[in-house]
Amino acid sequence: MSGAAVPVESPLRRFCAQFAESRLALVGLAMLVAVVLVALLAPVISPQNPYDLGKLDLMDARLPPGEPAAGGGMTYLLGTDGQGRDMLSAIFYGLRVSLYVGVASGVIALTLGAVLGVLAAYVGGRFEAVLMRIVDIQLGFPAILVALILLAVLGKGVDKIIIALVAVQWAYYARTARSAALVERNKEYIEAARGLKLSPVRIVLRHLLPNALPPLIVVGTVQVAHAIALEATLSFLGLGLPTTEPSLGLLIANGYEYLLSGKYWISVYPGVALLLTILSINLVGDQLRDVLNPRLAR
Repeated sequence: MSGAAVPVESPLRRFCAQFAESRLALVGLAMLVAVVLVALLAPVISPQNPYDLGKLDLMDARLPPGEPAAGGGMTYLLGTDGQGRDMLSAIFYGLRVSLYVGVASGVIALTLGAVLGVLAAYVGGRFEAVLMRIVDIQLGFPAILVALILLAVLGKGVDKIIIALVAVQWAYYARTARSAALVERNKEYIEAARGLKLSPVRIVLRHLLPNALPPLIVVGTVQVAHAIALEATLSFLGLGLPTTEPSLGLLIANGYEYLLSGKYWISVYPGVALLLTILSINLVGDQLRDVLNPRLAR
């Protein structure tokens, strides 16, 4: 009499179960989902379009939280800034820009760095040596210094800051991808693919690169949070985004001059939003690291 068949747990279900073992990670995931939804729905849920100059009134400038508009009407739950913009709406719109810059630069840098790193591991020789020396040189400089130099040359703009962030991030992905691919390069399935005369491009894209993705995903979550923080720093210094496309960093900079006069909300509330965004990404990234590579679990 044959025994009952044992159900096979799907990889996705097993991954979700392992991720859910950390309550802190679930809190971070819930926060991250809320941040993303707020950013995506900003034009719908914002009480005001903070960058429609026709709807702004300087009489409403620097109103404290909970204060109604000077002429009656809407109540500013988080107050207003120096131009009379609703801070709640400005934060929602700022989240859109910050997340877009962080995710876009992260995806481009991951793609570029992963391909170059895996190619370096597979090809080896002079190409690997030259690429790794470039990576070592770049990682020897502070990321913010490289970004400042690039933005001083390129100027302001969303596309410009994405280029600068990609330039300072790709080396992290390249080194991680190369390390992961080196482990896989001499395994039997790669030797079998070579024996079948598969093209190097197919071996890299279909075999090496997928096996290098788990550590890249972990690095990617950390780097997206780092990119958002770096963009906020650059915008605070006046070298990031223009005032027509403000991020959370630019909102913090706009209120810095009012801090000593007691108008804390103009800088503090965008700062809290930035902190929660980076914290949620880092909490999710920490748990992804533990699930995808249990040897690194604390």
